[in-house]
Amino acid sequence: MRCLVFLLLVALASAKVFQRCEWARTLKNNGMDGYHGYSLANWVCLSKWESSYNTRAINHNNDGSTDYGIFQINSRWWCDDGITPSSNACNIKCSELLTDDVTVAINCAKRVVRDPNGIGAWVAWRHHCQNRDLSSYVSGCGV
Repeated sequence: MRCLVFLLLVALASAKVFQRCEWARTLKNNGMDGYHGYSLANWVCLSKWESSYNTRAINHNNDGSTDYGIFQINSRWWCDDGITPSSNACNIKCSELLTDDVTVAINCAKRVVRDPNGIGAWVAWRHHCQNRDLSSYVSGCGV
């Protein structure tokens, strides 16, 4: 019985890590292709460099804030983690960004990109995706 409980806990704790094309299709199905003027390839590139497509990625920043989930959404501005003073502009708990149901994460990313910084709010996008040929991020995915 203890072994079964342990295995169940391990299964619950494991992250959903999307494959590139699986993630591209998920984003497309959720209206991200062309959202706010950004191609699907931009979103796939962004999430590759932010989280390696990992729904439970967490990064602690030097300013005391934390980035959560597949898009690495920041607790200071976009979600409430109960620790960081936050604007909580997405009106969500940061823990909602760490589930395999990526609907909340995608909706919050849509909110972030509508901000004046646009997709440039993500440092990884600026460093790895901006002004680059991103066709390889969706190549062979049929999207």
